Amino acid sequence: MSAPTGDRPADGRPSGAGSDDAGTEAAGPDAFASLGFEPVTTRSERRRAERRRRRRPWVVTTVVALVVLVGVPVVAALLGFGYLVHLASTFDDRATTVVGALPEYDGRPGVDADGALNVLLLGSDTRGRGDAGRSDVMMLVHLPGDRSSIEVLSIMRDTWVDVPGHGEAKINAAYSWGGVPLTVQTVEQLLEVRVDHVAEIDFEGFRGMTEALGGVDVVSERAFSAGGHGFREGLNHLDGDAALAFVRERYSFADADHQRVRNQQAFVEALAHGVVSRGTLTDPSRVSTFVGVMAEHLAVDDSLTPPRLAEIGWSARGLTPGGLHAVTLPTRGGAISADGQSSLTIDEVGLEQITSALRAGEPLPDPAS
Repeated sequence: MSAPTGDRPADGRPSGAGSDDAGTEAAGPDAFASLGFEPVTTRSERRRAERRRRRRPWVVTTVVALVVLVGVPVVAALLGFGYLVHLASTFDDRATTVVGALPEYDGRPGVDADGALNVLLLGSDTRGRGDAGRSDVMMLVHLPGDRSSIEVLSIMRDTWVDVPGHGEAKINAAYSWGGVPLTVQTVEQLLEVRVDHVAEIDFEGFRGMTEALGGVDVVSERAFSAGGHGFREGLNHLDGDAALAFVRERYSFADADHQRVRNQQAFVEALAHGVVSRGTLTDPSRVSTFVGVMAEHLAVDDSLTPPRLAEIGWSARGLTPGGLHAVTLPTRGGAISADGQSSLTIDEVGLEQITSALRAGEPLPDPAS
């Protein structure tokens, strides 16, 4: 991954609070400087950091994007800044950079003046390779400027939209035609907000991250079978193969992608809770393995550097599981396009409510029942 350029904003930048003495001594001031941190220097700061560790203010999300952007930096802060240096190095060595992932074009939405952050998460078969492929998972993760909540907007892949330069099509066609850059532009123009960062993970990453945590416990809304695995309604403990089958299945459901989106949200919620569980946090080896596996299957824009990851994580350190709110972009049901494609028609009133909430930094409205 390339090095960051330009000056970093002062807002939200970690001052070193939250590290422990052992981690600080192991890393040294030069290591902190290389990541954009200033070490804890006063006794009062150390006392405040210790109180924060006792409260364990978990920073979790139900999406892999925020596992990357929030969970990992805060886990590292709990374990010490020396360990943060190690995790940042692992991430930097293994993650793929998508050059040009965030395109500049006339009329592109500007950076939010209040410091809100939008991260586009894509799940695909061709992570970072630039091949024509499918994007079966699309989520916009929104952190308002005051970091009071985590808003997650899922967009179903068959949603009928305008793809810049190509006309109307299913939204996942943007990935096939122009990869990550065209997908970003399509989402920006649909939602009228800027995508600040993008993270793309291939589906094999779901398998690997699950195995690294020793499996995850997922609550399924329905009983179904897929890929040789049976899933009961309620709690299921999934290994890597079962996790992959769980997040990909759609044909078992009458509402197809609608249920698959809900299953994906349930899985990544379970994954995030697995990352911040006591069993994981007290096992640095497990945390390191998880970060390494995740990075091997991850592609990010070139501005999502290790210092930037830690900066975002630190700014959101006060969030708790109760601050997570996930919705799906509302549609008015299925339709057949002029060229015979089965698609989902956007609910324009619901879309306007979503875009207004994103621009205002307000909670996303729940779809009408």
